[in-house]
Amino acid sequence: MSASSRPLLFDAHAHLVADDQTAYPRKPMQRAGNAPPRLPGVIGTPGGHHGPTPINEVPDVSRMLVWMKEENVDGAVAVQKRMIYRYDNSYILDSSDRHPEIFSAVVILDAEDAGTAPLVRDWIANHGLAGVRLFGGRQPDGSMPWLNSPMALKTWDVANEFGLVMNLEVLSIGGGGPSIPALIELSKQYPNVNIVLDHLLEPEMDEGEHFGLDERYETLSPIRNISFKWTSINLDICREEGIPADKVLRRAVDLYGADRLMWGSDIGTSSGTYKDMVQRAIDSSTLLTQAEKRALFHDTGRRIFQKGGSGRRA
Repeated sequence: MSASSRPLLFDAHAHLVADDQTAYPRKPMQRAGNAPPRLPGVIGTPGGHHGPTPINEVPDVSRMLVWMKEENVDGAVAVQKRMIYRYDNSYILDSSDRHPEIFSAVVILDAEDAGTAPLVRDWIANHGLAGVRLFGGRQPDGSMPWLNSPMALKTWDVANEFGLVMNLEVLSIGGGGPSIPALIELSKQYPNVNIVLDHLLEPEMDEGEHFGLDERYETLSPIRNISFKWTSINLDICREEGIPADKVLRRAVDLYGADRLMWGSDIGTSSGTYKDMVQRAIDSSTLLTQAEKRALFHDTGRRIFQKGGSGRRA
């Protein structure tokens, strides 16, 4: 399918990884001993290793710009790749500074570092930051107290002041479900923050009626400042578990509305060519209306992340 026949797309989840390892040295992380088992496709090197014929492409910006043009993608959220760069966000910030019309930067920072909140404030002023992704350690029981710790709330305060996106991955034992009560409280405490949850908040998918989007996930339905990404990780799980991706996506749209769902490739973590990632996502949308598809594939992501860019973009 040529770019002219593709729908207009906005990629809400792209992990950029530089070819130039002198200017942007890699500092790969080691998996913690108490980390939960990896989901299919989630690995610390570009591309991952999963699926029937894994292809691992390094999404350097020069390559991404070509792929995006070929697939009719008019913008992307450049999400820091922690497993490769840890908290060195140089490549993400440099890329968004060089291509502000294309890339919206989401940095990853340590939730428990006292320097995180002032650094976010500085980057808002100097880089047109779109969002922040906080991380911290897991407890042996899988809990993540960093999400709403006193130190983390200082960064939430800055995000609320400037209307930033708080882009979160909160996978724990039992998927993302255990974090839902804390997320609901944060959404109330910080109404000016758009909370965007990666990979559909990583439900433990099954073949039941709700595909893992159970009564816990239903409690998020009325909360307008919480949105979700539908990514290649979700599609990988559906493929590898034999779960119909189109029905999972239909369930998610029925729960939250397409104006709170956005597609993200997860290039740089999930394997496959960019073209394949786009096609698999489009194939998963057969049960959606045309208006829902426009929102999922373009309008929701662009609206939420460009709003979060502190006025840098129109």
